[in-house]
Amino acid sequence: MNDSTTPILPVAPTPVTDERSAEVQTADVATDAPVASGWHPPRASRNTIIVIVLVALVGMAAVLAAWRLPPFANNYQSTDNAYVRGRTTVISPQVSGYVVEVLVRDFDDVKAGQPLVRIDDRIYRQRFEQAAATVSGQQATLANADQAARSRAASFAAQEAAVANANAQLQRAQADMNRVNDLVTDGSVSLRERDQTLAALRQAQAGVLQAKAARDIAQQDIRTVKVGRGGQQAGVTGSQAAQRLAQIDLENTVVRAPETGRLSEVGVRLGQYVTAGSQLMFLVPPETWVIANFKESQTAHMVIGQPASFTVDALADARLTGTVEKISPAAGSEFSILKPDNATGNFTKVPQRIAVRIRVDPGQTLSQQLRPGMSVQARIDTASGTRAR
Repeated sequence: MNDSTTPILPVAPTPVTDERSAEVQTADVATDAPVASGWHPPRASRNTIIVIVLVALVGMAAVLAAWRLPPFANNYQSTDNAYVRGRTTVISPQVSGYVVEVLVRDFDDVKAGQPLVRIDDRIYRQRFEQAAATVSGQQATLANADQAARSRAASFAAQEAAVANANAQLQRAQADMNRVNDLVTDGSVSLRERDQTLAALRQAQAGVLQAKAARDIAQQDIRTVKVGRGGQQAGVTGSQAAQRLAQIDLENTVVRAPETGRLSEVGVRLGQYVTAGSQLMFLVPPETWVIANFKESQTAHMVIGQPASFTVDALADARLTGTVEKISPAAGSEFSILKPDNATGNFTKVPQRIAVRIRVDPGQTLSQQLRPGMSVQARIDTASGTRAR
């Protein structure tokens, strides 16, 4: 037995490759300390990013276009507060009475002067005949005045002759008196004969004065007849005016269309008692235009003559063209009966509306289908125009 001991040498570690070392190190780390972990969103693809950018650009463009900011600013001003207008006329009678005939129906097309309604004319016909009789009476009175004037003129001529005769008698009496005076001095004529001749002279002088007075009276009679004839002539004129008034009332018993157009619903009925001014129906002439109410800030560059267009709701949004014809001289609030009182502490600024009249361009087929009261959306190009407001 060998008592000696052999020393034991330490064994060197076996070298390992890099991959093994990395695995061991990773295992050691995992064993010794926990590794931090979390959720990360997946990275978007290029197509997704393009779609998002396009949506953002479209949204920004929509906002800029809605507010009319660059680069979408334009010279067009539009409003949906616009309507088709026309000369709608109320048909009313000028006289009162019972309706004896209705000659039209609802929505008929009528011509100017066409009879629409007839009113009982018996009373008005009698008034016309009475006025005609009054005219005849006044004309007869005037004729009598003319005859009286001719009679007075003849009487005046007779008085002129009487004055001439009286003057002749006076001249003869004066001659006789001169001869008698000569004969008295030599005693050929008695004093009695001289006194008789003198009396004849005085009588001839009085006859001249009397004839002249009668002539003056005849002349005044002529003037009186002339003055009376003026009053009688005025009576004839007044009676003729009354006759014409009665004739007008008689003619107005037939209600006629004032112009060509289309009727509304006919509200009058046979046998109905109507009074002057009562509403029977409406008449709508074919002429139409558009009244567009723009905000006051929109009218800064609007002038007469600018081109316009509008779409009509009742025509499936068909677009028609027109021209700015007139611009209201004041805002709509100025034409209201009750003016707004803004002199208070609770003031709120409200944009006012300015009415603009648009003439419909001729030659458009759809313009014949326009009816007053239709809603439209109007647009005006404010970039052109040559005439001031």
